Amino acid sequence: MTEQRSPSLQQQKKGFARALHFAKKIGHSISAVGEGFYVVYRHQLYKHPNAPENTRYVQWFCRRLCDVFNVELQVHGESVAREPALWVSNHISWLDIAVLGSGARVFFLAKAEIEQWPLLGKLAKGGGTLFIKRGSGDSLRIREQITQFLKQGIPVLFFPEATTSDGTYVKRIHGRLLGAAIEAERPVQIALIAYMNQEGQLDQVVPYVGNISFSDHVKHVLEMPKVTAHLMLLPRIEVIGKNLEQLTKEVQIAMQQGLQTLHQDILKVRPSAV
Repeated sequence: MTEQRSPSLQQQKKGFARALHFAKKIGHSISAVGEGFYVVYRHQLYKHPNAPENTRYVQWFCRRLCDVFNVELQVHGESVAREPALWVSNHISWLDIAVLGSGARVFFLAKAEIEQWPLLGKLAKGGGTLFIKRGSGDSLRIREQITQFLKQGIPVLFFPEATTSDGTYVKRIHGRLLGAAIEAERPVQIALIAYMNQEGQLDQVVPYVGNISFSDHVKHVLEMPKVTAHLMLLPRIEVIGKNLEQLTKEVQIAMQQGLQTLHQDILKVRPSAV
């Protein structure tokens, strides 16, 4: 019969410290959501959720979320232009929205399920998020909406991969919604994200992939050490004279090459063992 050892005092202290840290993070998260609702109702954003001036409130809330989740933002490449554009980005995690919204004043396109999320769904809707049902006829209606927003000077961002990756590559993009940029005669702005941990490598906690539940993933993110979100903006792609197939191909290549460049710029190269 083996003897079971009780945790040492040092282990108990570490466990208590982790529990305390997690409890504080939960408190900060609840506080941030509460502040978000206060802003939505204080400034009555829900009455005109897609008004261009509301993007400054979206940016404020996204920066607040980055603070809560211990994410530091570094922006690379092109400066953020004020000219309206259709934004696209690679997709790694639900944290992408906080990162992108911190770096630029944009509205987001999200999957329809998010609208049904408790609290966060209402908050996202009040902040101007557009919701789309993937694989349904809604994509045509959403494209028409995006076209009108772009014509009115309202920037919109969506994830053309339609799902998340582990951040090491760009999946095949779905270009149907890029047609909004062509119809509105607005450029496409590519933004690329890479999350780097404290060891100088691509972070393995942030990617929302696999069979993990959303609540469990949020817990892991709350517990993780600080990560740096590197956001790189590429030169804008003009759409005049291009059809949808040409534009989709150009965006796919630019995203793939751009992400490789970003990784080369930020990742530490470890010397090989002798």
